[in-house]
Amino acid sequence: MIRSMTAFATRSVEDGPRARVWEMRGVNGKGLDLRLRLPEGTEGLETRLRSAAAKRLARGNVTVVLRFHDMAEAGGLSLDEDALDVALAALAETERRADAAGLTLAPSTAAQVLALRGLLETGGAPVADAADGPALEAEFAALLGDFVAMREAEGAALARVIADQLDRIAALVTQAGGVLDTRAGAIAEAHHAALARVTDQAGQVPPERIAQELALVAVRLDVTEEIDRLRAHVAAARELLAQGSPVGRKFDFLAQEFMREANTLCSKAQNADLTAVGLDLKTVIDQMREQIQNVE
Repeated sequence: MIRSMTAFATRSVEDGPRARVWEMRGVNGKGLDLRLRLPEGTEGLETRLRSAAAKRLARGNVTVVLRFHDMAEAGGLSLDEDALDVALAALAETERRADAAGLTLAPSTAAQVLALRGLLETGGAPVADAADGPALEAEFAALLGDFVAMREAEGAALARVIADQLDRIAALVTQAGGVLDTRAGAIAEAHHAALARVTDQAGQVPPERIAQELALVAVRLDVTEEIDRLRAHVAAARELLAQGSPVGRKFDFLAQEFMREANTLCSKAQNADLTAVGLDLKTVIDQMREQIQNVE
């Protein structure tokens, strides 16, 4: 199963007078970067949580936050008057200097002032102790399960989008192959006309010479190998989809190979129809690469 690296999970647990709130967020990353923000009193827990996460996650920038709340003190805010005096003095000095510089600042509201860090206090955050360890590990295991489930759900949607894009790429590759026969005749006519313009008497050019030049042009502009490799890349990509995560890095490398072949096909095209197909290929491949960036 393909998994996305983008996911979010949260859990809340009430334990007597305390409540614990867990949050886990994940975004794209080249490797697994796990950042834990745990409250005081959970020393020693981080190592065990990292170990548990590494067993189920392969890639992504993942942040885990645990907050403790004292239910008995919920809503019991207090104002730090000394900090308020400092903040008001700083605001007054800022307005004075702005006025001296000819600037007009919008007036600050009481709500904006109170939102400044440190003005409102909750009476101290509750801390954990050693007895909380097993419960916290169990809660994290449940949180991790929710997080992985969301990654899998997002990944299933990703897989459907990528599979559809691969079908479009395969159809365009088939279309490119169909253009080759008509392209060969057009190139031959164009080359013969070019020889006529250069010599101004094409009838005196030996047929063998014309055949030799056409053979050289055919070799230089041959895109058969590019089309064959694109077909092989489509097959390889479908195998990766069936294999499931973690395949994001392989997928990303394969997408680069897709684009390299499409670029070469466009540079060799020398034909309006084939160029149009090549540009369509590059567009779909680029869209697929954006989706692949999310694959674990």
